[in-house]
Amino acid sequence: MSLQTPQAATAGSDLPAVTEKGSLLGYKMGEDSFVPPSVEEEVEDGEKEKEKEKLPPILTASNTAAGGLERGTKSQFSTFSSFISTINQKKEAAGSSSSPTQLVIPNIKNVRDLPPICLDVRQKQRISIDTLPPELKAPVPPEPSLPIQTKTMKDFQEDMEKAKSSGDWKAVHDFYLTTFDSFLELNAAFKKDVSLPFSTIEDSGINAKFVNAVYDALLNTPQDIQKSVLKGIINGLLQEWKGPRTKDDLRAYCILLQNPQFSNTSTYVIYAHLLRQIATLAEADHHFLAHWLKKISQRRFKQLVDRLLQFISLRLFPAKPEEFPPMIKCTWWIPSATKVLSLFNAANSLANPAIIPYTDFYNSTLDHIDLMEEYHNWQCYGNSHRFSFCQYPFIISIAAKKVIIQRDSEQQMISMARQSLVDKVSRRQRPDMNMLFLNLKVRRMHLVSDSLDELTRKGADLKKKLKVTFVGEAGLDMGGLTKEWFLLLIRQIFHPDYGMFTYHKDSHCHWFSSYKCDDYSEFRLVGALMGLAVYNSITLDIRFPPCCYKKLLSPPIVPCDQNTPVGISGVSLDDLCHIMPELAHGLSELLSYEDNVEEDFYSTFQVFQEEFGVIKSYNLKPGGDKIPVTAQNRKEYVQLYVDFILNKSIYKQFAAFYYGFHSVCDSYALMLLRPEEVEILVCGSPELDMYALQRNTQYDGYLKTDLTIRYFWEVVLGFPLDLQKKLLHFTTGSDRVPVGGMADLNFKISKSETSTNWLPVAHTCFNQLCLPPYKSKKELKQKLIIGISNAEGFGLE
Repeated sequence: MSLQTPQAATAGSDLPAVTEKGSLLGYKMGEDSFVPPSVEEEVEDGEKEKEKEKLPPILTASNTAAGGLERGTKSQFSTFSSFISTINQKKEAAGSSSSPTQLVIPNIKNVRDLPPICLDVRQKQRISIDTLPPELKAPVPPEPSLPIQTKTMKDFQEDMEKAKSSGDWKAVHDFYLTTFDSFLELNAAFKKDVSLPFSTIEDSGINAKFVNAVYDALLNTPQDIQKSVLKGIINGLLQEWKGPRTKDDLRAYCILLQNPQFSNTSTYVIYAHLLRQIATLAEADHHFLAHWLKKISQRRFKQLVDRLLQFISLRLFPAKPEEFPPMIKCTWWIPSATKVLSLFNAANSLANPAIIPYTDFYNSTLDHIDLMEEYHNWQCYGNSHRFSFCQYPFIISIAAKKVIIQRDSEQQMISMARQSLVDKVSRRQRPDMNMLFLNLKVRRMHLVSDSLDELTRKGADLKKKLKVTFVGEAGLDMGGLTKEWFLLLIRQIFHPDYGMFTYHKDSHCHWFSSYKCDDYSEFRLVGALMGLAVYNSITLDIRFPPCCYKKLLSPPIVPCDQNTPVGISGVSLDDLCHIMPELAHGLSELLSYEDNVEEDFYSTFQVFQEEFGVIKSYNLKPGGDKIPVTAQNRKEYVQLYVDFILNKSIYKQFAAFYYGFHSVCDSYALMLLRPEEVEILVCGSPELDMYALQRNTQYDGYLKTDLTIRYFWEVVLGFPLDLQKKLLHFTTGSDRVPVGGMADLNFKISKSETSTNWLPVAHTCFNQLCLPPYKSKKELKQKLIIGISNAEGFGLE
């Protein structure tokens, strides 16, 4: 650990205070670069502001607890700036400023001096010189010892009870004033054991229960106590450091991030500077913080994420712009907050299971900004200093990502169509409107072979708008024929008799057949189908496990070197469990078996598979048939087994599938997507909102007030989830919802003039339900359940 001391100054000079206008706002920000300002650039001489000692009113506990969305008035913000302006820092040199063994401690007005550090402490806590590079092997400043803090959580809670009953808050005020006075005091108060370094990622050393108790009580204390806490935080943030941060500094940052006062917009200036300092920490420090943050409870973790999202949203679209400094002067606020939010996202990913759903990181406010400008900035400038939300795709909602992908695909479609037009004109040929589309002509009786031939022959046109024609059938494709082509083709390809995919009944999903063959072009067709579905906003009824989409993004951009393996991802026993739960359970039993593994299981590093009635064996590693599985190597055996099943045994099949998908969707926008989001784009969302479907349904021959329609919605809204899914599958061909929600389904109920003895009929290509005018609710419910429970795809089984 290394000492971090304020920068030396001329002896006897005062540290400058923060100006009223600046109020902790520093700007070293070019138009295109995010360079956080230093404190020297933020502060100016503040002697003329010393008389301004009045603190601003802070939102009461009840207001803050109500969601932290109330905004302070303009006068509150100005007064708060005046408060910051009163803080003067003075530096006193203990001796020669060039001596590495002497400390320069800031003396801040109305703030306690840091405790002196004696010589023997300096000698004992010196950093090991041997761990430094040769060029850095110079005398190292000593690390300050922590002040002695004897108050426990029980003592604090007793003080709070006494203060509430007696009205004397002095003991509580002194505790808050002392604790938040500096980073050293924070550690002294909240570190589990001040004598231990706690320098590992496993344990932050923070007494989380004590921190929570102190913060929960803070909002119920008098205003002067709350102001003292903010004043102490400012004192800590105004310090200047030399060299890397210590673990005690990281602990202090972790504690300060949890302060509930930062839900109030009047504290956003301080909050922004806290975020700025955390955002500019070294990568190694971020690594520690991410691991420490994942230990926070789910409820408080969610509150911290929501607070950061609220900060970004209110800075983008302030309800009262006068509350904040001009955007041009604090362009680093949003990049700093987003980077800190990325630490929480990393912590969430490290936790198993995740602390909160990944969708909780979405900021729907970003749906209202110019997303394509963000995307183009990211494409043009990559990971340079020019900030773009696309650098942090976890914050962009799936709806916003769909917009980016669709517009990117539209631009590519237009580009391809324009190029075709130019080529046609350059050859002095007459332009034809059909050249602007990907036109597929297929025969129903030869659907797979014709589709494969057409897509192979017209590979250069895959990025054009898709139009399908069934040979021998009249009609224009206005979207219905395209959807019918997808539904028929998917149903035929995934039929068990076709042999390309195996359906696992216990997991209700398909997986690639491991049978070897000479031509894997049909797997490429399936990949292209999925790509075309994303490109043309078609939802497919495909049941692939989650790891399929993880493999599909490995890597998200097709490598230039064709010898580079594709579709190979890190897989685990959990991935196998989504496909073959019984096999996964057996392997899990092997890992937890407590008796003699070698004698009882009598297994080797071999796997057996049946191919066309013949049992074949494969070694999981060289000489695997001669290596017994023991308690010592069983973890390796399980990992190799899972990797063989999900990666190696189907590599050629999946590689063809991967190239087929990316032949259509070779867009950098794929780098923005999580595997779960790719699945939603292809198959839709599994979350149903039947009330939203009711609001967006169109009617033909009926009015929404008709008795039959009222009966219909009373029945459907009362259905259990499985019947609601069956209804959706019956009418649309899929039991999932498009990314845009029920409104994107264009669901229609048409009046059928047939006898009421008939069952309802669906036209899945048009998301249309033909409903006879049943006379009673009971009859409608009975006929509807029979219809949706016995139909699959286009026919009855």
